[in-house]
Amino acid sequence: MIKSKYTSFLQEIREFIPQERIYTDELRRLAWGTDAGFYRLIPQIVIRSGNEGEISGLLRLADRYGLPVTFRAAGTSLSGQAISDSILIVAGKHWEKYSISPDHEQITLQPGIIGQRVNEILAPYGRKFAPDPASVKSAMVGGIVMNNASGMNCGTHANSDKVLISARIVLADGTVLDTGDGISRASFEATHPDFLNRIRELRDEIRADEALSARIRYKYSIKNVTGLNLLPFVRFDDPFDIIAHLMVGSEGTLAFLSQVTMRTEYDYPHKASAMLYFKSIKDACRAVVAMKELKNEELGMKNEESGCAVTPQGNSSFLIPHSSFIVKGAELLDYKSLSSVDDPIYIRYKQEVSDPSGLTAVLTETKARTREELAQNLSAIEACLTSFSTYIPVHFTDRPEEYSKYWAIRSGIFPSVGGTRQPGTTCLIEDVAFHIEDLPEATADLQQLIARHGYDDACIYGHALEGNYHFILNQSFSTDAEVKRYEELMNDVKSLVVDKYDGSLKAEHGTGRNMAPFVKYEWGEAAFEAMKAVKQLFDPKGLLNPGVIFNDDPQCHIKDFKPLPLLVDKETREQGDKENSTTLAETHQLISEKVNKCIECGFCEVNCLSCGFTLSSRQRIVVQREISRLRQSGEDEERLALLEKQYRYPGNQTCAGDGLCSMSCPMNINTGDLTHIIRQESLPKGSLGYKAGDFAANHFAGVKSALRPVLSLANFGHSALGTKAMSSITKGMHHILGIPLWTPAMPKSYRIRNEELKMRNEELGCAVVPQGNSSSFNKVVYFPSCINQTMGLPKRSPVVQPLVNKMISLLRKGGYEVIFPKDMDKLCCGTIWESKGMLDIADRKAAELEAALWEASEQGKYPVLCDQSPCLHRMRETIKRMKLYEPAEFIYTFLRDRLVFTQTDRPVALHITCSMRRMGLADTIISLAKLCSTHVIIPEEVGCCGFAGDRGFTYPELNSYALRKLRPQIEASGVAIGYSNSRTCEIGLTTNSGIPYVSIAYLVDECTEKIE
Repeated sequence: MIKSKYTSFLQEIREFIPQERIYTDELRRLAWGTDAGFYRLIPQIVIRSGNEGEISGLLRLADRYGLPVTFRAAGTSLSGQAISDSILIVAGKHWEKYSISPDHEQITLQPGIIGQRVNEILAPYGRKFAPDPASVKSAMVGGIVMNNASGMNCGTHANSDKVLISARIVLADGTVLDTGDGISRASFEATHPDFLNRIRELRDEIRADEALSARIRYKYSIKNVTGLNLLPFVRFDDPFDIIAHLMVGSEGTLAFLSQVTMRTEYDYPHKASAMLYFKSIKDACRAVVAMKELKNEELGMKNEESGCAVTPQGNSSFLIPHSSFIVKGAELLDYKSLSSVDDPIYIRYKQEVSDPSGLTAVLTETKARTREELAQNLSAIEACLTSFSTYIPVHFTDRPEEYSKYWAIRSGIFPSVGGTRQPGTTCLIEDVAFHIEDLPEATADLQQLIARHGYDDACIYGHALEGNYHFILNQSFSTDAEVKRYEELMNDVKSLVVDKYDGSLKAEHGTGRNMAPFVKYEWGEAAFEAMKAVKQLFDPKGLLNPGVIFNDDPQCHIKDFKPLPLLVDKETREQGDKENSTTLAETHQLISEKVNKCIECGFCEVNCLSCGFTLSSRQRIVVQREISRLRQSGEDEERLALLEKQYRYPGNQTCAGDGLCSMSCPMNINTGDLTHIIRQESLPKGSLGYKAGDFAANHFAGVKSALRPVLSLANFGHSALGTKAMSSITKGMHHILGIPLWTPAMPKSYRIRNEELKMRNEELGCAVVPQGNSSSFNKVVYFPSCINQTMGLPKRSPVVQPLVNKMISLLRKGGYEVIFPKDMDKLCCGTIWESKGMLDIADRKAAELEAALWEASEQGKYPVLCDQSPCLHRMRETIKRMKLYEPAEFIYTFLRDRLVFTQTDRPVALHITCSMRRMGLADTIISLAKLCSTHVIIPEEVGCCGFAGDRGFTYPELNSYALRKLRPQIEASGVAIGYSNSRTCEIGLTTNSGIPYVSIAYLVDECTEKIE
């Protein structure tokens, strides 16, 4: 129940914002009240904003009612910037527009575009997005800019502040200002003259204070995001430029960022990396300091390719000509970091010495425009390192397959440490920065300080070249003693960083709530008063993201901690379900233990197809944790029942269970597995649903036979009524009665004829293998999925043969004799039952299939082919003693050299299924498609299609949302037909793209001939 003071506000916003984008229910307020940090506040209202006009209206109303507002993009921020106990405005999925300048050196972006997506857009032009936080694959532009987030290769030379050109913002009073537009500037000059005059006054006051100006220059010579950004006052004269750059690092406390124009950065084509190992952390830091000084003066003159922004009035004194530096990155990894990822050199060193705590690695990278320049860089670095003693010889590699392993080690530290934390503890990442000359001593001091407070599993790693370190702590907040320990640690960190080294308490993660009490301590009275004056000017009522950056509570950083209760599955709660097998109970326990490792970072959401539609994978875990906490505590049974009820549709029914979330999760957590457990809990043995599933498993051939007449009836109705009338009638029946939705892509019925299974190879024109030895055909066991055994082609199909027939003819064209398993009508991989939560039945069906395939393949002598990639994926998960292949992989591996390929010039669209991605076969199907066509189009930002077996029939809205970006790309490309390798996915793709999708086997057959 929301507080009464929000009621009138809520009534008014419903006049201009659709109800489906306003959340006041218990479930979604909880789900959106969580970000990647370790704090939690539950908002009263969550609003999914759609455009700038809505933001303006919302802020005007919030101002009138005096209601605080917080903005959120991806929610990957770590310090409590994106949470609220009032109004939370989300700017994500509806904010993804962009434009590139003709020379590709500028890009204009809305705040909801993911950073990695910007890099994908710029890659064809040899440019990239300069800010590179570790969360770039999930973080959105709005959060990156407003936190001034940076990363491994983005020092002070190319952070958001240095590459920003202009900003379009919405102020607290609803006014829209575009600092890059002359008309907007003139209008603002007329309506807000006092505002601009105050900016000028602050600029002049700061510049007149020489000590303050010098301090600002010194503080921003290294990474620093503590407090508001004061650098614009000494960099720029124009008040509009100052306003634009004040947005950087402001964390939503000054205005809403609706658009930003930034300079792009040159992307060096030649790179080399080395993992350097030193016997002490001080030596490692001294080497970094030495490498930092390596410059190529000639390159330093070529600023146009450095990505550095030249400031107005020619004031470039704050710019570092980064192109002149030979070393572009140097990532320090202490011995705990190396230990956490089982680094082989660390393991070797540990065996040789009694105390391995000194071993420190520095992952070093250099980049160049040419191979010759790269060679010169490497010579300079190696010469520099001759004065340092390394544990193993220095070795740089320019081979991506080699240096990518080094960077994988670097990337694996955070998940490795977080994954080993004690259940119920929080994985915290703090980040500080020191001036480069202080690096050796400061790093050693920091390491000793953390150890002194008893954080034995903590590690230090980070961007040593910029003096910027992260330290990871596995922290419990369950007792006053643990909270006190954390508080004392932070106080000592404050003293070390600020008092001893005058560094930055926050280098790139934003101030947030975590460092708000220490902003004045780090900056001093004069600077803090200037920051407060800026806040007062932009937000006089203090309504924008209150508590962040500015917080009068000196203990705000040790309050409102996020609870992380353990998930306990139903089997454990009831001390075992006697009807379920021990194996099944163990599976439940393993999944729960894995989900318990979730740190709620949100990295999964980029691959979650329902994110932005109902709930994301992260939000599902958040809600299930709260449900588990309420169950275990026995408190507030009414709220528990409400959450369980509200979870059904957004949490359970619209989870595709595709598992792609695991591919971007640092802990490799598959939320689909959690969903399967939840579904199983709703179908206990003895329930009608479970009995129906068990009956279907035991009479599977009959069930398929019963389905065929239904498909035939639907096809008859289509023929009799026509597409328009049939669609209208079935849509109405779906909405009123909840029956599966029919679409024109629905296939006819199909049955494999017995004579096709028995016909001799020679009668079907099977290719003769080399040497004309027809008695020694290669053999393959072909298991057509139950879907393809039952479903044929739709009424209007660009192909003639059903898939099973096409696969048989293609295999025989390649010289393979086809073997079918016995009793094929009864066999299934179990995916149908797994998706419904009947895991024991699913495993039983998989075991039946394995036995049949084992016999058909003569105990694994022949490869096994399944024509449906999701089925093949589950087969690989459950069947380990045979070699299993899906069509693209089998064709590319076995038939490629047995067929003559002739490329077609017509463009073809390719959909890579989620199961293909999870099996690591995306490149295989792409390579196969490129053998067939000179123009293969892989639509961007289209992941899992959301059809999810039969879910595309029962919840077609999920399928439509997942494919919302497909049709415009298809129409723009002129593609007439698309290809994939999953029949059900192809139904959804056909429905939502406007073109037919069929199996990749059809394309291969069309573009190949047998070798004579």
